Amino acid sequence: MEQNFANSREIRYAQVSSDERSIAILTHVLSIFFSIIPALIIYLVKRDQSPYVAEHAKEVLNFQISIFIYCIICIPLIFLIIGVFLLIAIGIGSLILYILAAVKAADDVLYRYPFTIRFIK
Repeated sequence: MEQNFANSREIRYAQVSSDERSIAILTHVLSIFFSIIPALIIYLVKRDQSPYVAEHAKEVLNFQISIFIYCIICIPLIFLIIGVFLLIAIGIGSLILYILAAVKAADDVLYRYPFTIRFIK
């Protein structure tokens, strides 16, 4: 699928198998509990087999790396008290976005996380 994903929030895929859909959903859900590890494993295993699953895994990897950077930035701000509130906001916001992305994956849509730095293209 040749498309410029930079300006699009959601990309609908056609002819996605139920296995691919399940793995894409698991990529988002498992990242809630196990951080970057499930997305990295799924990406390395499925990148040549399924473009749909690979795109979801890359999106989660990029989001996880971005969240890590944002949390590192918040650490010095803890001394100004605002860092605590920012870390709470990042935690709640990322949980909501993971759930939203998993629901979109169930509908054969690639959800592009907001505020994500695209390290893996």
